[in-house]
Amino acid sequence: MSRSSLVHDIARRLSLAERTVQPVAPVRGEIAPDDVGMAYAVQMANVDARVSRGERIVGRKIGLTSLAVQRQLGVDQPDFGALFASMAYGDGDAIPLPRLIQPKVEAEVALVLERDLVREKHTYVDLLSATAYALAAIEVVDSRIVDWDIRFVDTVADNASSAAFVLGSRPVPLRELDLARCAMSLSRDGEVLSQGNGAACLGNPLNAAVWLADRMVALGTPLRAGDVVLTGALGPMVAVREAGVFVASIDGLGSVRAAFSG
Repeated sequence: MSRSSLVHDIARRLSLAERTVQPVAPVRGEIAPDDVGMAYAVQMANVDARVSRGERIVGRKIGLTSLAVQRQLGVDQPDFGALFASMAYGDGDAIPLPRLIQPKVEAEVALVLERDLVREKHTYVDLLSATAYALAAIEVVDSRIVDWDIRFVDTVADNASSAAFVLGSRPVPLRELDLARCAMSLSRDGEVLSQGNGAACLGNPLNAAVWLADRMVALGTPLRAGDVVLTGALGPMVAVREAGVFVASIDGLGSVRAAFSG
């Protein structure tokens, strides 16, 4: 099978797994561990297919921003995936649990851009100037790979294990936040299940955002005004095993709720 045919075959299997809610075997046996370009080609094949069906890209997510998780997967950089309007939920909106395979939630800082980011090399100043505001967010990740048995190329091919995201409704200018120090707690029914802060995300969520901005320009698909950027987890992920409401509270940004319905 040619490389192009293999890319589209793997993309088809991952897409089918998502639609049928039936996970598939890891794809790293067909994508070499160091062939990150092929893994992203699989991701883009499915992104392009969704766009061709009328779906709208509304931003990007950054994954693997925890240095501990990077070491676990044997990599030294984050990854990214596309966010679609169909993945977006409002604070407290019902997220249908039966549509997901093995979901987990993580609390993040979301940035909403008001200017394009088109420089080859970006700085903090570029990101601060281009960001309209930040929001508290919960990302719902969901691997289409059975039992979350993933390595770097598996999650890259699988659109960075993205599934859905929930945005809070309190927009805050970055000048009012200390992103590295903002504390986070993620709870359910009053029980705190995950804690962390901005420093858990590559030392500062802006570090992740700068990395993504540079990466997207290099690929010819720069971040644009209006895009949502999920900058990465502020603490450990939490598995969603049944219907219920998870609440993420982030200093300076308030709280946001991900409500899963059975």
